[in-house]
Parts: sequence; C-alpha cells; structure tokens
Amino acid sequence: MTAIEVTREGGVQTVRMNRAEKKNALTGAMYQAMADALAGGEVDDAVGAHLILGTPGAFSAGNDIEDFLKFAITGELGSPVLAFLRALATVRKPLVAGVDGLAIGVGTTMLFHCDMVVASPRSTFKTPFVDLALVPEAGSSLIAPRIMGPHRAFEMLCAGLPFEAARAEMAGFVNRVVSEAEVEPTARALAAGLAKKPREALRLSRQLVRGNPADVLARIDEEAEAFKARLKSDEARAAFMAFMARKA
Repeated sequence: MTAIEVTREGGVQTVRMNRAEKKNALTGAMYQAMADALAGGEVDDAVGAHLILGTPGAFSAGNDIEDFLKFAITGELGSPVLAFLRALATVRKPLVAGVDGLAIGVGTTMLFHCDMVVASPRSTFKTPFVDLALVPEAGSSLIAPRIMGPHRAFEMLCAGLPFEAARAEMAGFVNRVVSEAEVEPTARALAAGLAKKPREALRLSRQLVRGNPADVLARIDEEAEAFKARLKSDEARAAFMAFMARKA
C-alpha cells in the first residue's frame, strides 16, 4: 500500500497520508507525491476541492527522522519539501483537512494553508522547530500571526507549546471540533459542498479572502534559506544528537 493515497469522487480529490506505523511521518517521496496530487487536481476539471487526511490517531508526526537527518547532514531542505509547500500556497481550489490525533511540525503548518479544518478532541498541534534549533517553515511565520495574532503565534512557533483541539479552534486555525468518528465524514461533506458551488465565483471569492500568494511564497523561500543555514549550525547538530539519544 502506498504511503500517499489519492482518490477522486464527487468532485473531491482526497490526499491521504497513509503510513500509520510511522504516524504518517513524511519522507521526500511522500512530499513529492502530495505536491503532484495537488498539481494534478488543480488541472482536472472534475475536481472542485482538495481534502487532506491522515489516519486514526495521527494526522502527521512531521518529517521522517531518517530523511530529516539527511537534510541535517547535507544542509538542504529538499526540493520535494519545497514543491509541496509551494503547491499549498498556490492552489486555487478550496483546501479542506480532517485531523485526528498528532499534528506535529509540518502536520500543523500545512493546516494554515487550508480553508477549512475539522479536528477531533484528541488532536494535538505542535511545532517544535526552535527545540531542534531550527526555524518555522511553510510560510507559517507569516500566516500564523495573521490567523491567531502574534502572541499565540509566538507561543506555537517559538515557545513550541502544544495546542489542544479546543485551543486551536479558539486560535482560529480549526473550524470545527467533532468526535473522532465524525472527523472524516464532516471534512468530506464540507469539501463536497464546496465542490458543488459555482467554480469561478468560489475561486474569485477565495482569492479575495486569501490575497495574493506572492508574499507567502517569498516567506517560504526566506524561511527555507534560514532553515538550511540552521541545519549546518553546531546548535542544530547538538539538538539532533540529543533528540536521537532520547529516541534510543
């Protein structure tokens, strides 16, 4: 079974992270597959909305540690990662996510690009970038303060404190908190409803709400340069070694 499953039904393209044994930790191949899926859905007239899902108990644990250590050694963020982040920032069709369980690192920051997010009460959102001596990514340093204000954004992105589902809803990046069993049906119903709306009117309205993505793309690139520089730092290497020691 592939780690990224892409299906299309009723005007909705579903992109599912399906690597449950690793809590949907993302590899370079998974990033590329999701970037390709979003790009393919954008040019398919049968697709009216995108839906991103994980598996029960885990939306995504963030980067796969083995891939992440390769980034640390080479000091590169990786083109598949950037391809996915840029795809998130430039989709023109509505983007919905259903979250149940862990949403760590990019598992949280990708949600800032979504138009609607449904989560279960057991969902936890955390971005431990600074704890790894790194910096935020996915344009989150720009988008998060817009959504939740600078104080909450600092709490999440810099202090690395976890947000439970109710707090995430209060902060503004989760639309609805529903039971675990209702996450996927609710998210799918929202995506299907959007897919049925007049396409051009919805596209234009979404564009007016979200604004020109140029500033987000510029911030993604700025963060990526800082991220790469941090990967080469002694501080980051020490943080990775400490992290791996804890894992062992």
